[in-house]
Amino acid sequence: MTYDALQRSSGVVSGESDLWCTYAAVRTLRWLDRVGDLPSPESVAGFLASRQNTDGGFAWSAGMSSDAWATYYCTQALADLPDGSRGTVRGSSSAWVWSTEHADGGFAMTPGQASDVWATYYAVRTLVEIYGERPPESLFDWLAALQSEDGGLAWSPAHAKDGASDVRACYYAVTAWHTATGGQGPLPWDRERLTDWLRGRQGPAGGFTFQAGDETDCLWATFRATGALSRLGEGPRDPEGCVAWIMGRLRPGESFTRWPGYPVQDVWAAFCAVGALRELGAPLDGIADGVVARVLSFRTRQGGFTYRAPELASDVLTTSARLLARTLLADGEREAVRWTESCMLPNENGIMYMPGRGSEVRCTLWALSAGAFEDDAPARARIAEWLAGSIQNPDGGFGYWEGRASDMVSTSSAAEILHRTGGDSSAGFLRDIAAYVATCETEPGRYANVPGGPATLRSTLQALRALHRGVGADDTHVTEALSRHRVRGGGFANEGHRVPDLLSTYEAVLAADVFGLDWDAAHLTKFLDSVRTADGGFAWTPLMAMSGGPLADCLGRRLELRLSPERLALPPLALS
Repeated sequence: MTYDALQRSSGVVSGESDLWCTYAAVRTLRWLDRVGDLPSPESVAGFLASRQNTDGGFAWSAGMSSDAWATYYCTQALADLPDGSRGTVRGSSSAWVWSTEHADGGFAMTPGQASDVWATYYAVRTLVEIYGERPPESLFDWLAALQSEDGGLAWSPAHAKDGASDVRACYYAVTAWHTATGGQGPLPWDRERLTDWLRGRQGPAGGFTFQAGDETDCLWATFRATGALSRLGEGPRDPEGCVAWIMGRLRPGESFTRWPGYPVQDVWAAFCAVGALRELGAPLDGIADGVVARVLSFRTRQGGFTYRAPELASDVLTTSARLLARTLLADGEREAVRWTESCMLPNENGIMYMPGRGSEVRCTLWALSAGAFEDDAPARARIAEWLAGSIQNPDGGFGYWEGRASDMVSTSSAAEILHRTGGDSSAGFLRDIAAYVATCETEPGRYANVPGGPATLRSTLQALRALHRGVGADDTHVTEALSRHRVRGGGFANEGHRVPDLLSTYEAVLAADVFGLDWDAAHLTKFLDSVRTADGGFAWTPLMAMSGGPLADCLGRRLELRLSPERLALPPLALS
């Protein structure tokens, strides 16, 4: 894609605030001692507080389950806001964070999930920095087990056995140790080997990459590497070259871009550049005005921030949803598909939610379903290799992104991607998925999203579809699940059989189609009538009067198309 196309964007804009972007914006302002420049910190606090659930934790989006990722970002950003504008948090979230403690000494992203270094970092920083509590002593043995043979640190002890070291994993692990001990306790790793591995990720130009073999230096990797080294009391092999490379990403009088060839001054670039320069002890006064002005331009009407100017802040899920709903003109469809294909981080082959973030499994499935790389067999093969060769977890499952512990939503999405992109070469990896699915079975034919969680309709159907793509599955369990969660008045419920919702109903019809089962068109029509809104969109449940936004509208429209004379097949979409 050309420089001009990247600058203007040709995806679809949601106009909504994003949690990660809001945290990154607020923390960047705090680092520059300019958080007082926020015109309306109360609106930022309101946006963040709206993500809290009744269990005390926070979620990426309103209505989703709590996780350590969202809880860290919300509580940290609220703490960074000026005094008197931080909003009201309903009680302490520390009890919820403790509920993610894993028996092996690490922490999980959600209760019952396997531990990983992302979640452990978030949990430790939240407990210590927000609530003043001390993590368990077993944490240090868990951290010690992250060191791989090459000297770097991996996403989990199981990943370390395969030698899967990553700069991000090093930063999260070292920072968790430093936070828990104040940097004074014994180091759980071989310092020299770890330092050498980190320094080895610096390229000749001065920037860093995430892993051995990566080709493109990036600010995210540079920030995480300098942060890890700083907490070890060390520095880069070439600190002056590192500062020069970072400053080379600065647009004169403005802000930063993430890597050479990507021209957008986004919130991740500002966050990573300012963070890395702080770690290196470089002066910030000369860049503050330009960075602050650019970051403040990313504010949205919801009170938070997005990754660039809101009118240009396209995202893959919204763009894919509009494509799948067939609401774009032909020229717009072609541009939108090309834009989704451009949303790949250097050194990765999956598709991101927003440009500049790491690749995500669900977003990759939505983009492929919407037509990305439809006529590009080599690109589809690279995506299959990225899944099976890079991010499949040792337990056979997949997480939302690289290094995150497995869950059924991501694992089912990965199985669908491998089924459509990998051909015969993916057969073995699809069989490996069955091992993870088995750990989520609560009783015969019923499955949870993560081991130890509750069985629901969606997680059960996702598990059975994943098995169907690999080793095969008995349609008897699908029939039983559909019967168990069928709502008499129309639609299907995720839990029980009383309150239907659009996501569960979509997955129910999809599963019936995949397994060749009959379903009641009149029953589906009645449900769609109950969630259709006055503006022609769709609500997530009959209890809501307003459209659930582009994603809900997409699912509702695809169900309408399934009922139409064309009987268009449902794409295998999943969200939660």
